[in-house]
Amino acid sequence: MNQKIVLYFVLLVASLAVLSGSLYVVSETERAVVLRFGALLEVDSRPGLHVKLPMIDEVRKFDARVLTLDIPPESFYTLEKKRLIVDSYSKWRIADVETYYRATGGDETAAMTRLAARANDGLRNQFGKRRLHDVVSGEREKLMSDLTTELNSAVQQTLGIEVIDVRVKKIDLPEEVSDAVFNRMSAEREKLAREYRSQGKEQAEKIRADADRQVTIMEAEAYREAELARGEGDAEASAIYAAAYSKDPEFYAFTRSLKAYENTFGGSGDLMVLDPRSDFFRYLKESGGNR
Repeated sequence: MNQKIVLYFVLLVASLAVLSGSLYVVSETERAVVLRFGALLEVDSRPGLHVKLPMIDEVRKFDARVLTLDIPPESFYTLEKKRLIVDSYSKWRIADVETYYRATGGDETAAMTRLAARANDGLRNQFGKRRLHDVVSGEREKLMSDLTTELNSAVQQTLGIEVIDVRVKKIDLPEEVSDAVFNRMSAEREKLAREYRSQGKEQAEKIRADADRQVTIMEAEAYREAELARGEGDAEASAIYAAAYSKDPEFYAFTRSLKAYENTFGGSGDLMVLDPRSDFFRYLKESGGNR
């Protein structure tokens, strides 16, 4: 009885092993091929559950998603023989599983290595047909479009790969050229800065000269207006004095004499020699003010 149970158990385990070895699953993000004794038996197994011969058939699966190939920076020459360091990347995926397997053996690293070599050749060709300005800004999009088309025509039939897009991340000048370019740009900026400073000083001098001229004109006009106002005031005062004095000339003469006496004898150390009969003492000699 125990022997039968052991036998049944062994048969069950063997059946499960055979069954598990006969089935395989391909997910939606994968593509697969089936090999029998190393030869292709079934190519491009679609997503789902599949059956194979255990211990005889081998299933090789590949990533069917869009992959990124980061291409190491390389040196390329433009149409003017200007050397540039170009850093780029490519987006690709498997288009033909059979061609891809026969060309690369299903090795993703080998596929990327061959694609990188083709991409560098394409970049070299595209840069060699264009000037520096075109590859930097002028025809950047057209360069990428032409390169993608050229790569597709080269790798779809030979590698079974579809190149979706190729992009340049960065374009640099070589280090020895970058230093020279930087120094030249620095000198140009310094020259431009000196020109701006010189123009600024010139404008400042013009503004100061104009301000000084306006100040001089304003002072002259103010002085002229002040003198006119002072003259008009003196004339009006003289007219008022004349009108007042004309009403009583004798009183005017008397007040003028008193003012003269006050100014003359105001100081303690003043000395003045006059004839007593002088008209200056007219109002001192005669209280009535008559000669």
